[in-house]
Amino acid sequence: MRKIAASLFISLDGVVENPAEWHFPYFNDEMGAAVGAQMSDTLLLGRKTYDSFAGAWPEREAAGGEDADFAKTLGDARKIVVSRQPLEFTWRNSELLPGDLVEAVSALKKEPGGPIAVSGSISVVRELLATGLLDELHLLVHPIAIRKGERLFDQGENPVPLELIKSETFTTGVLYLVYKPAGGTSS
Repeated sequence: MRKIAASLFISLDGVVENPAEWHFPYFNDEMGAAVGAQMSDTLLLGRKTYDSFAGAWPEREAAGGEDADFAKTLGDARKIVVSRQPLEFTWRNSELLPGDLVEAVSALKKEPGGPIAVSGSISVVRELLATGLLDELHLLVHPIAIRKGERLFDQGENPVPLELIKSETFTTGVLYLVYKPAGGTSS
């Protein structure tokens, strides 16, 4: 069965919204390696994250700059987009996740292939956690309190128990934390 691992940039106070506004001063080679290691040939993305990626990465690939190789890797990956509305895709290898999220992702996990990566896509990550479909949660905790914006864990009835399986501190003060759902398995 394929594993699903989500990666998020998150502030010390739990904000995950608009990381482009606060994340870049902390980006370095250590973080680049951690992000690159999470790349997969299959990406599961929410519509907003997909729109953001599709609006930037194809141009970066075409420009041939220092991140062109990473942009090509993203372009070559199968991009499965979660949306309740029909979409027209302009970025290669993009498709709409058909039907119900839980049913479709459950079927996707049973397909042959390697890990499935989720980047950003907060509502998708929340639903995958709530339904037990997320195998790993990779958090890059930035040493800054944003104090406003959407947080990963919103108000809710049920706790979300997690087990820390890896931690690393980068020279910028960013903590790289990898969790699995408590009681789950991970490789």
